[in-house]
Amino acid sequence: MGMMSEFKEFAVKGNVMDLAVGVIIGGAFGKIVDSVVTDLIMPLVGAIFGKLDFSNLFVVLGNVPAGTGTTLDALKKAGIPVFAYGNFITVAVNFAILAFIIFMMVKQINRLKKEAPPAAPAPTPEDVLLLREIRDNLRK
Repeated sequence: MGMMSEFKEFAVKGNVMDLAVGVIIGGAFGKIVDSVVTDLIMPLVGAIFGKLDFSNLFVVLGNVPAGTGTTLDALKKAGIPVFAYGNFITVAVNFAILAFIIFMMVKQINRLKKEAPPAAPAPTPEDVLLLREIRDNLRK
């Protein structure tokens, strides 16, 4: 039963619980950023570059049988290899935005953290004060 008690002690430590909460919030935050990139930013970027939709930029690497659609989803469902570089562009922009947002959050948190004021020096013990007084008297 020693291993179970060790595991329990490990699992309920503050750091493990903080990590679990961080992972859960990070997953949800990742979905929010993904939505911002996919639904808000990429359409604007596409509009600037001539109504371009990055998610449908790809190069077909195999033969396309007749009757197969020409969209990325249709080609993937048919098992045809495609080089989906537009999808990569979207994911790269998503990562850059997520990294920037996390950087700004950490920077703000560090700014808000107040450094602890330096501790006041401990009062000098009475015996040291007495010895100093004796020393000073002997010098006279």
